[in-house]
Amino acid sequence: MNWLDYSVLLATLLAIPLYGLWKLRAGANLGQYLRGDASIRWLTIGLSVLATQAGPITFLSLPGQAYESGLGFVQNYFGQPLALLVVCAVFLPIFQRLKVFTAYEYLGQRFDRKTRLLGAGLFLIQRGLAAGITLYAPAIILSALLGWRLDLTIGLTGAAVIGYTVLGGAKVVSFTQQYQMGVIFLGMAAAFALAVWRLPADLSFPQALAVAGKMGKLQAVDFSFDPSRRYTIWSGVLGGFFLALSYFGADQSQVGRYLAGGSLEESRFGLLFNAAVKVPMQFFILLLGATVFLFYQFEKPPLLFNTPALHQAEARGASASLTALETDYDAAFAEKKASVRALAAVLGSGDAASIETAAARARGLDARVQEIRAQARRALVAAGANPKSKDSDFVFLTFVLQQLPHGLVGLLVAVIFSAAMSATAATLSALGSTTAVDFYRPVLRPGADDAHTLRAAKCFTAAWGCAAIGVALGANLVENLIEAGNILGSIFYGPILGLFVTAFFFRRVGGHAVFIAALAVQAGVLALFFTTNIGYLWFNFLGCVAVPLLATVLQASLQRPIAENPDDA
Repeated sequence: MNWLDYSVLLATLLAIPLYGLWKLRAGANLGQYLRGDASIRWLTIGLSVLATQAGPITFLSLPGQAYESGLGFVQNYFGQPLALLVVCAVFLPIFQRLKVFTAYEYLGQRFDRKTRLLGAGLFLIQRGLAAGITLYAPAIILSALLGWRLDLTIGLTGAAVIGYTVLGGAKVVSFTQQYQMGVIFLGMAAAFALAVWRLPADLSFPQALAVAGKMGKLQAVDFSFDPSRRYTIWSGVLGGFFLALSYFGADQSQVGRYLAGGSLEESRFGLLFNAAVKVPMQFFILLLGATVFLFYQFEKPPLLFNTPALHQAEARGASASLTALETDYDAAFAEKKASVRALAAVLGSGDAASIETAAARARGLDARVQEIRAQARRALVAAGANPKSKDSDFVFLTFVLQQLPHGLVGLLVAVIFSAAMSATAATLSALGSTTAVDFYRPVLRPGADDAHTLRAAKCFTAAWGCAAIGVALGANLVENLIEAGNILGSIFYGPILGLFVTAFFFRRVGGHAVFIAALAVQAGVLALFFTTNIGYLWFNFLGCVAVPLLATVLQASLQRPIAENPDDA
């Protein structure tokens, strides 16, 4: 990065929050701070909801996911449009009618205080950890590739987010997110255009896609019934539906975004905007990763994309073995490049046998290249230079830094930070609101007025921001970053959603039964996660279904009268 890149980066990151604070500089009351007001229209709601979900992990790690495994990850989102329709039809009208600040207030009204605190508590645990991952994800990659200090990168990003979130609350978060999403859309579109432009001049884009398909990178749908496979159409439609339903219906970081509008219609249009846009957006980002894969079939990529870890291993005595692997890698890549060229040349012949022969040879040589890269990763581990995240997480940013022109590099780095700031701000706002509304006000300070609760919400927002920074500084991920966020959500979302499903549709179940059921199911999900190899999306389905079923059985055994609106709610 040069002075132009840093100028673009700083101007982008500072201008949007400062403009938001200036534009909405009038002091907010408790309702505006926690929810927003009628000035927030459906498009702002829609972009805010999208920005909260599409954090830095999406734009940093998802292209690398496609580079490594193809388009199959898009199946994770197949259940989301249907989930958003259910939220519009069931969850949203109830939340709007009751004028709740958080989703968990409804659990208190429907069941009792302890159930409300359980739902809110599970959310705080899950989202508190997720906020740390959101800060950690871009920082670990940027610090490695750009040489920035990890602690300073995390600290400065976290401090900036804490500052404008505490000052402005939900209204400023929603306002700034729409402009941050504009920067993100612009940056990713520019990256895609440049990736296509950098492909060989004698290879058309349809030809390039045909090559990618023969190399196994364009299979978007897998109909396998194997439950251990993470990405299939069945886990995506069913598990993805329950994941999205939990996220949009029972996660305050999203509930707070779509309750920000002034009417039921504005909120519904905002959610329907996401139902229409989310899957195509994720597919586009994965296609960008597949295009980067194509580029690196003709332009030799580094032996490992995490080059700082590679250099660290060399400094620790692994230089000889890595040099030998580099020599093998250069020869294998040259042979693979020739085979890919041959595949591209024969694709237009119409000779199916020749095409399949050329494709099989290209795939075989690509497997040889990947084996050499795997040996290099093992050499890193042996030398004590084991990186904290998968090599695929470094793919997209390496492409940006090495292949794009200055200025655009700064914009793409700004995309990563904008996504981090946007998603973190929404999460901190939700964490602060939930702590103040569901724990502090009803439990510790009953009868506190709005002014006092507003000050408490600001303090809790800042405290959660500091906690997120702490989690990020101590993070040590072992999964691909995009998977880590979804795994963490899947562990907790099923039981949380089960509480709401029970509240909506199992009217004979009371607070004691559902409270015990949710605790038991959460323990069971954790046990399954640590002891089985079930694809993580299934935990959303299992948790959601198990809570109302177990609660119904417990209710029958307890035979307690049901209190629809208990006094301690």
